Amino acid sequence: MTRSQTVTGSAVLNLRVGEMVEVLGEAEIMATLDERGELEELPFMPEMLAFCGRRLTVHKVAYKLCDTIGRSGMRRMERAVHLTGARCDGQAHGGCQTACLMYWKEAWLKRVDPGSPPPSGPPPGTHSDARSNARSNGLAAGRPLLPVLQTAARKEPGSDGEERFSCQATELLRAAPTCLPLKDVRQYVTDVRTGNASVSFTLRALLVGLFNRFQERSRRLPRPLRIKGGLKWGFVQGRLDGRTPSVTLDLQPGELVRIKSKEEILKTLNQDLLNRGMGFEEEMSRYCGQTARVLSRVDRCIDERTGRMLRMKSSCIILDGIVCAGAYSAGCPRQFLPFWREIWLERVKEPA
Repeated sequence: MTRSQTVTGSAVLNLRVGEMVEVLGEAEIMATLDERGELEELPFMPEMLAFCGRRLTVHKVAYKLCDTIGRSGMRRMERAVHLTGARCDGQAHGGCQTACLMYWKEAWLKRVDPGSPPPSGPPPGTHSDARSNARSNGLAAGRPLLPVLQTAARKEPGSDGEERFSCQATELLRAAPTCLPLKDVRQYVTDVRTGNASVSFTLRALLVGLFNRFQERSRRLPRPLRIKGGLKWGFVQGRLDGRTPSVTLDLQPGELVRIKSKEEILKTLNQDLLNRGMGFEEEMSRYCGQTARVLSRVDRCIDERTGRMLRMKSSCIILDGIVCAGAYSAGCPRQFLPFWREIWLERVKEPA
């Protein structure tokens, strides 16, 4: 297959990490969508309109993803990428603060030469206009796509009348219906070929996956025969029964913090690796002891399973530059921004 082909009328760009692309205009994108505002079951969301006509680089090739809804493992996505800096701001979804990296089908993009001059001006109804319209939910003249996307961003209310949302995260199992087994070695070749990961990172992710598979099966053995009690790589095990502790630091964006040691954090978790309902995962343990700046406080996010808006009794913290890199999950490129309890962090003095 060559670098640019056509399948069922849609361009196949075979993009790689670092390549520059331009997001198509609203009318061109609309022509690729069905009546639900979707392409191959993947929604094009109102928050994405702000990027129409803009040039960005490919951050990751999103050909696979980890299933955080049904926990079925890795799933296969067709002809999609993540773009650098293109995270969802949640404005059309009740102010959700998860800040997911958005999925972009190749049919919504075109490859551009980095040396080519940019367009003479932003296409009508894009950039800041799109963002302000999405926030106000207004139906601007000449914006036929916006009301379709706004309608698609809502699901039928629950039995109690509670508002429910639909977004790329809630619909990923439809957009990526095929499981991608750990033993399919082609995915690791693709990780390296596309630039998603280095050879060493990919090899390590594969070995971790094999180890975790062994650990799952070893739990059938008598406890003395298990490695680390059958725990997954990272060896995170909560210590508490019942109520878990909390600390209020009132951290604000821009403050410098240190992530506590794994041993300190384990003392705050119950047997389900939860602290007051918030999970701490093995991937997060990789950052223990590191310093980072507070990016934002989070008090609401959409439940991917139900579409309900979850409101937290106490805010969590997102740290700048700290992402789930997929090192312990077969190189998943979704790069979530983990949520941190303040009890897992401590303020540090600014460097002189």
